[in-house]
Amino acid sequence: MTGSSDESTDPMMMMAAASGVATLVLASGLAYVMSQRSKDSGNVRQAEQAKPAVEELDAEKYPGGHVTIYYGSQTGTAESFAQQIAREGEEHGFKVHVVDLEDVTDDAADGGTMEAAIQSAVVNPAKADADGCSRAVFLMATYGEGEPTDNAAQFVAVLKEKAGISSNYNFEAELEAAAKASAAAAGEADYGEEKKGEFGDDDAGATDAAFFNGLSYAVFALGNRQYEHFCAMGKLADSALGVCGADRLAAVGIGDDDNDLEGDFENWKDTVMWPTLKKRFVAEGAMVDQKKSKATSGAGTELPDCPYEVEYLSGVSPSEAKADVVKSEEIHASTRHYFTAVDCPVRVSRELRTEQDPGSTVHMEIDISKAGDDVRYQTADNLGVLPVNDDDVVEAVAGALGYDLDAVFRLKPAPDHEHKHAALFPTPCTVRECLARYCDLTQAPRRSDLKLLASYATDPLDRSALLRMSSKEGKAEYREKIVNAHIGIGDIIARLCRSIEMPLEHFIAACPRLLPRYYTISSSSSMHPDSIHVTVSVVKTERQDGSVHKGVCSHHLAGIVENGTVRVFCRDSSFRLPKDPSRPVIMIGPGTGIAPMRALLQERSHQRKKRRIGSKNVGKNVLYFGCKTPHQDYLYEEELKDFEKEGTLNTLRVAFSRKTEKKVYVQHLLADDADETWTLVEKEKASVFVCGGTKMGSDVSETLRSIVAEAGGMSADEAKAYLDKMSSEGRFVQELWSA
Repeated sequence: MTGSSDESTDPMMMMAAASGVATLVLASGLAYVMSQRSKDSGNVRQAEQAKPAVEELDAEKYPGGHVTIYYGSQTGTAESFAQQIAREGEEHGFKVHVVDLEDVTDDAADGGTMEAAIQSAVVNPAKADADGCSRAVFLMATYGEGEPTDNAAQFVAVLKEKAGISSNYNFEAELEAAAKASAAAAGEADYGEEKKGEFGDDDAGATDAAFFNGLSYAVFALGNRQYEHFCAMGKLADSALGVCGADRLAAVGIGDDDNDLEGDFENWKDTVMWPTLKKRFVAEGAMVDQKKSKATSGAGTELPDCPYEVEYLSGVSPSEAKADVVKSEEIHASTRHYFTAVDCPVRVSRELRTEQDPGSTVHMEIDISKAGDDVRYQTADNLGVLPVNDDDVVEAVAGALGYDLDAVFRLKPAPDHEHKHAALFPTPCTVRECLARYCDLTQAPRRSDLKLLASYATDPLDRSALLRMSSKEGKAEYREKIVNAHIGIGDIIARLCRSIEMPLEHFIAACPRLLPRYYTISSSSSMHPDSIHVTVSVVKTERQDGSVHKGVCSHHLAGIVENGTVRVFCRDSSFRLPKDPSRPVIMIGPGTGIAPMRALLQERSHQRKKRRIGSKNVGKNVLYFGCKTPHQDYLYEEELKDFEKEGTLNTLRVAFSRKTEKKVYVQHLLADDADETWTLVEKEKASVFVCGGTKMGSDVSETLRSIVAEAGGMSADEAKAYLDKMSSEGRFVQELWSA
């Protein structure tokens, strides 16, 4: 994106404002009506809560008072945005607190209810203003097809319950219907006493319009337009908080990762969030210039504030380094897997493509027989893999920064940061392990990361280049030279800006964490209870200068020899076969999207052979697979033919996109089978499972809507509602990834 900041701001803000106004009107109307039946109980409930002492602040330093940033993040982006706000808080007059949404439910683990834990954490009198109100900004990412991130799942569940919402993405229609019904009921109630159970708190699913009384809030939604339910969680949170009694400060901000998510966030932060907070909570003339004393680099330049301190353990060899035992509640929520993942041996690793294909897809089998309950899975669950950076990259970064890779250290909170310190990763450990396992050295850094790196550049040319690309005016250059060129922090430090000097603790604070990569498991837990199979596409991209950018996790996996180990954990997926095994299943999975379909076919085969109950047979199985040609990348071809021979796979349809001049994709074959598909879905209540890229998923969804509309005699909106209902019932499931 190019052009002035105003030009890039206006369209987004107009859209956000329009959405916010519409939601505000709807939510306010519903909240007003519903408050008549819940305000008394809400006020009593809040009055009964113990009121902690208000945390005293330096009014000159923080004239705006407290503001808490809550984030729901799957890949770390929302968390990094929260830290950005925290770094800027003092200059705008606010004491900023950053909170992982998973942490607000901690009190529930200690015996309290989830609702009480969330309410007391978010509407916190200790951080309230003079009027007793708390302020919060919610940075809400959407995971996959309209789902909450893992760390926000419990918060969203309570939020939906309190707002009377059941759907993640059709909530506006639910709220509108509830508002109309409540308004009608309230009109009748004017003439008589409300009936208990009809309008009172005992009413199942009733809106709690006082639950977030005393909270002022704003929401920024993170999403990707390649997904159908774009920014669903942010939009839901914005509406539901308002319905539950909170005071909306600003229209919901919308960030699109398919275009310029960071630019969208910066525009909203700089032109909406900060101006709104300051206008509302900072008195005119209250701001004074703040000069913080900072550490300096060897060149005498000021270093940014750092929350960590490194304690080097002299005399301790790498083989003697043993990580401290850390309590679960003392671990940083977003990096918990560093402490809990298990090393498991790889027993099988084989190439699935032929020599005629220049690419690589690897089938791997991981032995979990000795992992115990720490690594258990259900068919087609997700496997989280902790990647490891290449030795060459690690050594290049360490050499450029002057680190001793064999040095052993412990990571501690810096002075004045003890109160908010949580363990990032297991220490003591070596510098080598830190760089290899816990620092993302190859992913393109965000523009805010470049701005931070510039603080450590001792050469004015390096500093100027980093600041230029980190600016709003330098977005086009940043995209060309960093994102499109696949340049990571390791490249910047080791090759492009060699003047960067960073103490280890500062590097740990500035470098993004190396996050798990998720693969849909391609095996059945019934057939392979002690082994997990994954299907890995090995990512390799040639840069313009002729060098090669390698996918950090896929190359790590592809490089593991048999009996080598990989650090893993399991996570639930959405793929679940029908509880009634006689119901049909339609599976659509081109490329590595075949992985969960292979697992489901194994499970159906197991059902046919081992779990048949009486005369009730296993239902029909239909698979749509897609690849380039039969001689290049027809993954698991022999296995699929075996499933056909044994009668498990009733229909196999393969789309070859490069076999003929006309490219054929899975959605084309699905359209050809419209009548049979409608019969299976409508009459036999088939489940439909889709796995692959978002473009394919969108095309398949559109094809299904067309089939439903034409065969079922429905309008486009009715067909969409039909598929949405299937989705809510678990009969239409998509797991997609953006390109």
